[in-house]
Amino acid sequence: MNTYQNPYMMFDGMTPEEFAFLQQATAELNENQLRYFMSIYSGKRKNPQDIMLATLIGFLGVSGVQRFMTDQIGMGLLYFFTAGFCFIGTIIDLINYKTIATDYNKQMAFESFNIAKMSN
Repeated sequence: MNTYQNPYMMFDGMTPEEFAFLQQATAELNENQLRYFMSIYSGKRKNPQDIMLATLIGFLGVSGVQRFMTDQIGMGLLYFFTAGFCFIGTIIDLINYKTIATDYNKQMAFESFNIAKMSN
């Protein structure tokens, strides 16, 4: 992509770790594949602030929303039926929300890369 700024900077809440991971992961993609990767990844990526807000909802009685958002259905159900492990799990997730988002985004980047790599 021939742009003046790096295309990864369009994502809200981009951490330096995620930025470095994306640059390294997509280094071998050609321009068309990179565009395709960006369109797929932008639809799947979760903003860390959204994960934090979903975790805060757990204190209002609906625990586990952040786990459902990151495709961890089993953990989401466990959080939901145990009130976030009596709020202890919710507090831990509130502290680690960036890690939860980064892990999910890395997984989505890997999936998006494989889809983009198969395209011509």
